Amino acid sequence: MKHVVLGAVAGLASVAGAQTVTLSIVPSSVTFDITITSSFTLSVYASADFGSHIAGGEFAISAVGATNNITGMTGEAAVWGALGENDRGYDGNGGHNGLVFGQLIFPPFIPPAAESALAGGPVLLGVMTVTVEPDFCGFVDFSTINGLGFVLEIYDESDESFTQVTDVIHGSASVGLLPAPSSVALLGLGGLIAGRRRR
Repeated sequence: MKHVVLGAVAGLASVAGAQTVTLSIVPSSVTFDITITSSFTLSVYASADFGSHIAGGEFAISAVGATNNITGMTGEAAVWGALGENDRGYDGNGGHNGLVFGQLIFPPFIPPAAESALAGGPVLLGVMTVTVEPDFCGFVDFSTINGLGFVLEIYDESDESFTQVTDVIHGSASVGLLPAPSSVALLGLGGLIAGRRRR
């Protein structure tokens, strides 16, 4: 991410003090009919109580409940952060190694992308596509975790400074992969019919 190098050379990069940064996970749905789809998405957002824009960063994902049933996880940065995108890939154990994202900010010539502005509410960082085994049935708990470097770099247009943040409040979400109620009813009906034939 070129803006990090530029900020450090200019002496503008600093480490966050007592500011609050929060990540959140929004699944495309909280429950899925596993008989219809074996993949879904997790959108990761960030908010902060300081600065004006998110310049870049990295987050990873951990999963509990189906580590042996998740077969893949790929990340895609939000459009504003695609310049610095690096998908570190599926870790093979239900989680994701990290999604790096970032943009080039070089004021006043290259301003930050409007979509990265913190004033409008949580900012989309990226989307994870999760694939599970088609016969898996149950709940999976996902959480954001730190990647290899800082989680977020916040830009403040008031003084053109960059602040790297590693201490954040991580987000989580639970996703249910279950047969639709109609599918469950059909399975139950099939069991009844099979039971009657045996008599």
